Amino acid sequence: MNDSSHLILTEKFADKTALVTLNNPPLNLVTLDLCRELHETLLALEDDPEVRAVVLTGSGQKAFCVGSDIKEFPQVWDDVIHKKLEKENLAFNQVELLSKPVIAAMEGNVLGGGCELSMACDIRILSEAGRIGLPEIHLGVFPGSGGIFRLAKLVGPAKAVEMMYTGQMLCAKEALQLGLVNRVVPQGTACTAALELAGQIAQKPFEAIRLIKRGVRELWQKTTQECFYPNLELSRTVFQTSDCAEGVDAFLHKRKPQFQ
Repeated sequence: MNDSSHLILTEKFADKTALVTLNNPPLNLVTLDLCRELHETLLALEDDPEVRAVVLTGSGQKAFCVGSDIKEFPQVWDDVIHKKLEKENLAFNQVELLSKPVIAAMEGNVLGGGCELSMACDIRILSEAGRIGLPEIHLGVFPGSGGIFRLAKLVGPAKAVEMMYTGQMLCAKEALQLGLVNRVVPQGTACTAALELAGQIAQKPFEAIRLIKRGVRELWQKTTQECFYPNLELSRTVFQTSDCAEGVDAFLHKRKPQFQ
């Protein structure tokens, strides 16, 4: 599980579960290559008869994932929607649209795109030392890879907009109380707990599990497919603002942003 040549590692077990690991420590930043590998991995797991449930985790204990690698922004700035956000959305959507259950096993920080990725999973298990939130507002943007519509489905619209307006980060206990995570477990045990739960689910009637997942997704308000292009168009608008340019520039130059 320490293969540094791949950004996504996959391990399959005899109980028909699979462990998918974001392998970009210490923060497991979302890069273009990581999105591509994640998308390819999920497509392969969709068609794999030996896998009935998937656990998604991050390498190391510092972070499940803290979102996009901002250092990639200059190379995609001329067309950030097509070059970056569309690919990120496709990868994250593939997590939600996978016909098999996906459980997020999260240690440490779960921020920005990492939080968005976790919300695409069916179930979230967080270490008691973890923090979770969407701080994109500090860059002058909003969560453009599903957070703007997935968060409200989990915690309700009032709390969702408060979190996104302020960039508030929640401790594990607060996230559990809001329903943003399903379980809080001792530090260092999130992956073990998630694999145990995945094993239980993998032993259930497979078609019923698949239909439960599909039914919940498609019958709960609008589907992700219906949100896809409106979400990208809103992102297109926000990435054209001066505050977005200021936020990214300030981050890259390690200074405090001066938003207009």
